[in-house]
Amino acid sequence: MAVAAKALKFGSIALALAIAPLGMPAQAQDSTENFTVIIGGTNVGHLDVVRSGDTVKIDYDYKNNGRGPTMKEELKLDAKGMPVAWKITGNSTFGNAINESFTMQRGTARWTDSTGSGTAKPKGQAIYVAQEGSPWSAGLYARALLADDDRSIPALPGGALSLAELEKVQVTGSGGAMTVTAYALSGNDLDPGYFLLDDKGALFAAISPRAVFVRKGFEGEDIKLRDLAVKYSTERFVKMQAKAANSYKAPVRITNVRVFDPVAMKLTEPKSVLVSGRHISAVLPASSPATPGEVTIDGEGGTLVPGLYEMHGHIGQEDAMLNVLAGITSVRDMGNEIDVLDGLIERIDSGVLAGPRIIKSGFIEGKSPFSSNNGILVNSQQEAIDAARFYAARDYQAIKIYNSMNPEWIPALVKEAKALGLHVMGHVPAFTNADAMIAAGYDEMTHINQVMLGWVLEPGEDTRTLLRLTALKRLPALDLNSGRVNATIRAMVDRKVTIDPTFAIHESLLLSRNGMINPGMVDYVDHMPVGVQRSAKQAWAKIADAADDKAYRGAFDQVAATIRKMHESGIFLIPGTDMGGSFTYHRELELYQKAGMTPAQILRRATYDMAQYLKQDQSLGSIEKGKYADFFLIQGDPTRDLKAIKAIRLVAKDGVFYYPSEVYPEFGIKPFATKPKVKLPK
Repeated sequence: MAVAAKALKFGSIALALAIAPLGMPAQAQDSTENFTVIIGGTNVGHLDVVRSGDTVKIDYDYKNNGRGPTMKEELKLDAKGMPVAWKITGNSTFGNAINESFTMQRGTARWTDSTGSGTAKPKGQAIYVAQEGSPWSAGLYARALLADDDRSIPALPGGALSLAELEKVQVTGSGGAMTVTAYALSGNDLDPGYFLLDDKGALFAAISPRAVFVRKGFEGEDIKLRDLAVKYSTERFVKMQAKAANSYKAPVRITNVRVFDPVAMKLTEPKSVLVSGRHISAVLPASSPATPGEVTIDGEGGTLVPGLYEMHGHIGQEDAMLNVLAGITSVRDMGNEIDVLDGLIERIDSGVLAGPRIIKSGFIEGKSPFSSNNGILVNSQQEAIDAARFYAARDYQAIKIYNSMNPEWIPALVKEAKALGLHVMGHVPAFTNADAMIAAGYDEMTHINQVMLGWVLEPGEDTRTLLRLTALKRLPALDLNSGRVNATIRAMVDRKVTIDPTFAIHESLLLSRNGMINPGMVDYVDHMPVGVQRSAKQAWAKIADAADDKAYRGAFDQVAATIRKMHESGIFLIPGTDMGGSFTYHRELELYQKAGMTPAQILRRATYDMAQYLKQDQSLGSIEKGKYADFFLIQGDPTRDLKAIKAIRLVAKDGVFYYPSEVYPEFGIKPFATKPKVKLPK
């Protein structure tokens, strides 16, 4: 499906800068600016800016992994260089039509985006934050913020933007050496966006650990700029970890709790759970007396649940802490930049950053115009085999095969990977089908659409493009009891092939509609910053008419029915999101009820079953003496109502305690539950 769920992530600017286009100095003369989009070290697109008088025209296009936005913008600027008119048209990453507009006339702001239309009459200065703008020219907003006393200005449709200067940076390119200034833009979304301006206030680059948007002629600074993004993000999360992490230098007793037993799939009688260092030291009757010097946490009759496993992540610093706060203490990474992932694991393991335990999967992709620029890209069967050897030597547990791989290379690659002790999983490469991958020896299929496409595609159709998503419109006509469907399912059962269906991402793709809250976000969207709330009312796919709407809704019904059919046939379902985990993972688990699983069965699958699947059940997966202290506290009974896991009061990961209500405001999130009472020893 995706290495990132909805759009290209320039790290944390995916939601800050990418929805808040930034401008240029208010010079009157005509000018042009040209930028290159670089992902994983590969040039994948451009942004060209032409200014004529007070009019600015922008052409923005990039393609990675066979998709990306194609957009045009036109702005009219006032004498101060601020927009009085703004038009954005084109298509988003997954094809949703973009038709956004903004005007400011006689003190009244009017706008239309995918959520609908709005107006406002700001009493003072206010900045319109475009929903679908390009990350162009930081001067437009930065200039206004830099001129403000506290560098914070109200935003439209809501919230506020703030700017922080970080440091001066020396860069060198075709134009020679120059000094640029790095900034962080915050307030509209979960994380800041990081960018650099030149000495005239025009954008030089927007940066993240994996992607860079940089002035043409300075592409050679890609690695340096990505390293800066890692540095700025790390500094932020190091401070948050220092403030949020509670490493008590004493035994911790959590009293008056019932423990979810994933083997019995029920709650225990009231217990006291003791933690000493990184491990659970005892699970005792609630009446057991405390010993001197303990920290006591009152569970108030709540439930302790073992830490959850998110089995389809592409984890970065921006979602590491959010996953822990959501009770996800282990994440299987399904493909990442090798150095970025290694650095993140090192910082988490050392306690510098909050984050889950990470299980590493090596991403292997064939080189093509449609490649996902991630992991290791290969040109031959031997290079693919060498990639598997590379990952095995570096303690990766699995390989993930991707779309542009030559299907003829797969049998030899799978044979070598299994000889190396690697678990084999992946997409179905273009021009083949799931049946061939099952026969070649896949242990696990990735994404339900990758299997189902083999039942509806014609020979020669290219799934390296958006076709692997748009062809799902054909699913309503599919007979799920047909011979080809049953043959695939029978082969999976016979060969014990599992599947990571990524249920929630298909719900978002197929059921999100402009102006309506994404069904998977209904329960928590009101707690989110304005930028997330707007994105929640935005379609992913292009819904051109009533026929498209009906086809995509029917496709989701078929997806749900297929996952249920697989479950009932005995195929083992693996819970993962490919959408960053955290809140979306809670939705992923809820959707498994559509497959016929009870809340208790789902919680077992997300905890103990996954620990067994990854051969970690001796130390994780349940709350027992001697296991790692990875669990979370909720007030309700999740075996009766799975939604109870959304209101988390406490999370322990590796014996370190976090209280989400204390941390969520740092992300602009309204807490879902209160902190339990904590009594420190005298």
